Amino acid sequence: MTTQQDHTTQPPHPRSGDDVPTSSAETDLHPALDVPVDEAGHTRAGLDKIVFGVSAAIAVAFLVWGFVSTDSLAKVSGDSLTWTMANTGWLFVLTSSSFVVFVIWLALSRFGNITLGRDDEEPEFNTVSWVAMMFSAGMGIGLMFYGVSEPITHFATPPPGTGAAGNPEATQNAMATTLFHWTLHPWAIYAVVGLAIAYGVYRKGRLQLISSAFEPLLGKRANGAAGKVIDMLAIFATLFGSAASLGLGALQIRSGLHIVSGWSATGNGILIGIIAILTVAFVLSAVSGVAKGIQWLSNINMVLAIALALFVFVVGPTVFILNLVPTSLGSYIQNLAMMSARTGAEGGKTNEWLQSWTVFYWAWWLSWTPFVGMFIARISRGRTIRQFVSGVLLVPSLVSMVWFAIFGGAAIKLQQTGTDIAGAGGVETQLFTTLEAYPLATVASIVVMVLVAIFFVSGADAASIVMGTLSERGTIEPSKPTVIFWGVATGAVAAVMLLVGGSDALTGLQTITIVAALPFVVVMIGLAVALVKDLRSDPLMVRQQYAAEAVEAAVVAGVTEHGDDFVLAVERHPAAD
Repeated sequence: MTTQQDHTTQPPHPRSGDDVPTSSAETDLHPALDVPVDEAGHTRAGLDKIVFGVSAAIAVAFLVWGFVSTDSLAKVSGDSLTWTMANTGWLFVLTSSSFVVFVIWLALSRFGNITLGRDDEEPEFNTVSWVAMMFSAGMGIGLMFYGVSEPITHFATPPPGTGAAGNPEATQNAMATTLFHWTLHPWAIYAVVGLAIAYGVYRKGRLQLISSAFEPLLGKRANGAAGKVIDMLAIFATLFGSAASLGLGALQIRSGLHIVSGWSATGNGILIGIIAILTVAFVLSAVSGVAKGIQWLSNINMVLAIALALFVFVVGPTVFILNLVPTSLGSYIQNLAMMSARTGAEGGKTNEWLQSWTVFYWAWWLSWTPFVGMFIARISRGRTIRQFVSGVLLVPSLVSMVWFAIFGGAAIKLQQTGTDIAGAGGVETQLFTTLEAYPLATVASIVVMVLVAIFFVSGADAASIVMGTLSERGTIEPSKPTVIFWGVATGAVAAVMLLVGGSDALTGLQTITIVAALPFVVVMIGLAVALVKDLRSDPLMVRQQYAAEAVEAAVVAGVTEHGDDFVLAVERHPAAD
């Protein structure tokens, strides 16, 4: 272009049917503008009597039923599980895999550039701190309980369709199945809730509630009866999911006491006693308000967990563990599609296996989404959606892979060399049996019990705060009575779930978790739809649409009127005068 002439163009108005609104209902300003939200104006203190009252009443009724008539509750829960697996097992499998695809699509799409905050906002935490906190979220009772038991169980009794016990590929299939349950799928589920909450709170100034994320779909009804039902379902999911974790902790502590002290007492009475003692410890910590103390204990727990893993790595089969990491990763990637598509249609044996493993895990992860989702949302302000998804999917997945390679690898090697880890009592004893093969077994076993106990107390604390937040209209600091109530309820529900399982207490945990998580699957699907609807009308997306249409129209007009000799300028639309 040898010369330039001004050519004024106006950005075209959105076409009829576009998602771009003409005005913002929240700010009354143009939707293309990134306007700071008044977060102080979007907080409402006080107990929501309907959400708390109904949820508490149902929880208490469940507890009374469980303690008064355990057999009838066991029968009803068993029948419910049979119906759930027969009719909706496919739903757990399909939705969980769909969430993996969904969050990866969000990260790679144009939505990936949207900031969870203002456009120019920097991340609240630096990357190292953010990763460290993500690591702490990835640790818990579950990794302690299943670190040895899942790989060794899949090795000794391979999943249906993967060959007979002792086949040459048993090790890599066992590790691939374990990674399938603990890496991308659970963290993709958490990412959906975390994104929805973080976007709504930091970008829209909404309440920190699951129901608030449904405003794009429900409008004002998200703050009405429909929203209250959603928050109650989130409370129930958190209650039963957390109780399942606490039940696993009680099982493992009981086994540790038997091994370390030689105490031979068994039965569910011991489990209930352990839960009662740890629940009292939680209540005392909540009443004293030692939030820093819990944080201090959690940091100690993370150090102890790392130290325990390093100990097993050094004194265990170090080279075998190192070889197992790339083998496990490659086998996981190779078999991911097959494992993701496995359903009860493959036969009764597969359906039974899914009920004990995959579907239980998906239900467990779904029930933990309110807690973990809120946690990762709180620490991710200022991150883009692409950064958020990358960190949430990859960091905990890598931690889990290393953890299972160390503990699972050590157990598998012992099994191969003649030590029967798979047959060492219940699954809760297999970690202690593995540690007995190495020096300082008693000390290591005590460390395990300390880790599980602190995870129990801090886990009950965190889950109770989330349920308190949902009960008190999204407040970040719910009142102590509400937090204590939900903490005690979580411990009591864990006791009931163990009682329902009878001699096989783990079965009770799995059964009730799957049944209780079913309604929340529907909530999660709606959450994903609402999030996409929100993102499509985000200011950044509106600006991109305006820019693309305006520039295209200007170039066409400029070339038509002036050939190559034109420039673009921005002026007020004549119709606006």
